Amino acid sequence: MYGAGFNALFFRKELPMLDDAIQRSAEIYTKIGARWNDQKKTWRFPGGGRLRFRPLERTLDAEKYQGQNISDCCVEEVGNYPDPAPIDRLHGILRSATGVPTQLIMTGNPGGPGQSWIKERFVDPDPRGMKVIDTVLPNKAVHKSVFIPSKLQNNLILMKNDPEYVNRLYLVGSPELVRAWLEGDWSAIEGAYFDNWSTEKHVIKPFGIPKDWPRFRSGDWGSAKPFSIGWWAIVPDWFEAQEGKWLPRGAMVRYREWYGSKGPNKGQKRTAESLGQGIAEREREDPVIKNSVLDPAAFAEDGGPSLAERIYLGSGKTVQFRRADNKRVGKDGAMGGWDMMRQRLDGEDFGYPYGNRPMIYCFSTCADSIRTIPMMQHDINNPEDLDTKAEDHAADEWRYACMSRPYQRPLPEKVKPIPLIQKATLNDLWAANKPEKKRI
Repeated sequence: MYGAGFNALFFRKELPMLDDAIQRSAEIYTKIGARWNDQKKTWRFPGGGRLRFRPLERTLDAEKYQGQNISDCCVEEVGNYPDPAPIDRLHGILRSATGVPTQLIMTGNPGGPGQSWIKERFVDPDPRGMKVIDTVLPNKAVHKSVFIPSKLQNNLILMKNDPEYVNRLYLVGSPELVRAWLEGDWSAIEGAYFDNWSTEKHVIKPFGIPKDWPRFRSGDWGSAKPFSIGWWAIVPDWFEAQEGKWLPRGAMVRYREWYGSKGPNKGQKRTAESLGQGIAEREREDPVIKNSVLDPAAFAEDGGPSLAERIYLGSGKTVQFRRADNKRVGKDGAMGGWDMMRQRLDGEDFGYPYGNRPMIYCFSTCADSIRTIPMMQHDINNPEDLDTKAEDHAADEWRYACMSRPYQRPLPEKVKPIPLIQKATLNDLWAANKPEKKRI
């Protein structure tokens, strides 16, 4: 239809992942007289159009095609991209000098490291799909996109030729991944780093924080990437935040957050001075906060004031931070930040009538924490850590907050072994459970 004006790129994260797509293309395009160049991984069509298979791992890979008249881009398995930046850059290479319509097509499944940004951008506006989403651009133009749900049942050829495929999917992993793949459920989180996160348990409705509760801040600096500032209060004694929702003594409550982003994992490039000013403005009516922790990298000095010092000056010398404990994973018996966070999420069993209660909560208004933390995935190279390529800024800031208030669940009491009843005397039973003398 479009002759030489059709110039398409077909991407996956790595070139070997395209083997099946290339094989399928051969079954289709050879029938219409297209010629294949295996060295260049390119189809040339009779009318002069091209289709090239290429890897897309980093933003730099997309920039290689800048200046070309690319009419079509297709990216397979976009769920493998924790950061949409390489895909977003493709919009800059889509252009047509001959009037050929341009389009960007993405395919993917829930359950991967990119689930969070895909869900927010395409699924959340209309989870049922098939509705055109209008995005108003800064120049008032409208960009149109659409989420097209495609479930296993729609693949009639596969269901007919391999009816056992459905049964095998039940063996792929966790129930969350099975539900995500079989039902197309973008809310199911497979392989979550914080698999003990529960919206029902940890997210509470806002309430008025009593003025006598201890408060502190935590912060994770970011410019090109988002920054995250959190405000916390410590529960001094058992408190009924809402009917039936009792918060235990010593629990941390995140009552406010400021998350600086202008898109998935994109920062606002705000100056440190304006950050300090914004923090001061947000807590103008709060009691004085004296204890605060910030990403240690913000204290580095390179021939001038550090970022932490510039925040302090920008706030009118009212917002002061100290270096946060940046340990991520525990070593040599010491607790790491993720361990601290997990323990607070788990909480402890307080017995009747309270039962198990978390030791950390956040207000339902802390939208970016609620959005990003449950989606965190394990680092494939270091399973003890989370994937730092994902949008981990709120999680990092929670980690700093937890490390500033060390907490450890009480160890279960050791029960001494009792001899077999049929062989034991009363003296044996008494000796086995006799209290040990404690050194004072």
